[in-house]
Amino acid sequence: MILAIDIGNTNIAIGGFDAAEPAFVARISTNASKTADEYASKIMHTLSLYNIEKCDVKGAIIASVVPPLNAVIKAAVKFVYGVEPLFVGPGIKTGIGIHCDNPASVGADIICACVAAEKLYGAPALIVDMGTATKMMVLDARGAFVGVSIMPGVLMGLKALSSGTAQLPQVSLEAPEKVIGKNTVDCMKSGVVFGHAAMIDAMIDRVFEEYGQEMPVYATGGLSNVIIEHCRHTVKKDINMVLKGLYILYQKNA
Repeated sequence: MILAIDIGNTNIAIGGFDAAEPAFVARISTNASKTADEYASKIMHTLSLYNIEKCDVKGAIIASVVPPLNAVIKAAVKFVYGVEPLFVGPGIKTGIGIHCDNPASVGADIICACVAAEKLYGAPALIVDMGTATKMMVLDARGAFVGVSIMPGVLMGLKALSSGTAQLPQVSLEAPEKVIGKNTVDCMKSGVVFGHAAMIDAMIDRVFEEYGQEMPVYATGGLSNVIIEHCRHTVKKDINMVLKGLYILYQKNA
């Protein structure tokens, strides 16, 4: 089994691959203050819930947008499973072109999502990745990454509403029955869920207009399950696209 590990700002997603689809996907909280030993214990115990033994893991690959955790997670994986993880970064073979001002600055999660989209679905494509931030990435007709738009994520907006105001409470992330809310909780849910869906719809229109043609749209990230069904554009969901991209990259580089 190959471990694909996506270190995000909020969660660390871990997928176990023996084939194209993950055998399991687990998530643990991101905490930059934890040590390698603490993460080793957390990863080992989390994967034991899926009956993964130490001897089952034959390799690992990591994508990270939290640099302080890179060495920590690498050491934790090596300590528990005895494998040296690959890292997504400069020098790794991706199989796609990166056409932007500074290719080295492109986030590892963006590269993984684009690699998966090109390999699994083809190009051109527009990928919406909904995590701590909402990112909309464009692959051109040749399968090259040509740019991205980055917006505050759904939970970031929800947290800002409750923490930045005196009278708005914390609410769960789910769609209300109507857009026009009749109470504070439904009003907030409407703005966050329907508002984010409307933003994605409008950005899709702008991307199509600027690119000069329409293209298939794919959504990934756990929050896509809540938002995408309220979009008016046709968007195909694949919540594990980044992890699948990691597995593809492992196969190219191991």
